[in-house]
Amino acid sequence: MNSAKTTEWFLRLALSVGMLSAVADRFGIWPKPVSAWGNWEAFLDYTQTINPWLPAVIIPVIGALATGLELILGLLLLTSIKTPQVAKATGFLLLAFGLAMALSLGPKVPLDYSVFCASAAGFALSSIKSKLSI
Repeated sequence: MNSAKTTEWFLRLALSVGMLSAVADRFGIWPKPVSAWGNWEAFLDYTQTINPWLPAVIIPVIGALATGLELILGLLLLTSIKTPQVAKATGFLLLAFGLAMALSLGPKVPLDYSVFCASAAGFALSSIKSKLSI
């Protein structure tokens, strides 16, 4: 078994499932007891909380942009299309989330949710040389 290939698939799957799960949560797909937000409005409230410096009028745009990126990157991670670029974009998106969380809520929150670890996983995935990537 090729260790690099196994590592690549594990990183790809873990990042993808994590991001797609967060997107599903925003649309109420997860049951209430295990949901972080449970609906779009609660997610937008959280988006405002971690971006207090942004005007409230653009929070829906930021929330939609973040959700769209997570959905697209999460799905692309399940394919072999442009893996290094997709993984790097995932790393930067998660880093942005982590920094916004740390600046607004303190460093413990992104550490508890392993956001920086997931960001690092994206950057690690982007550095794996693979013949799988198109």
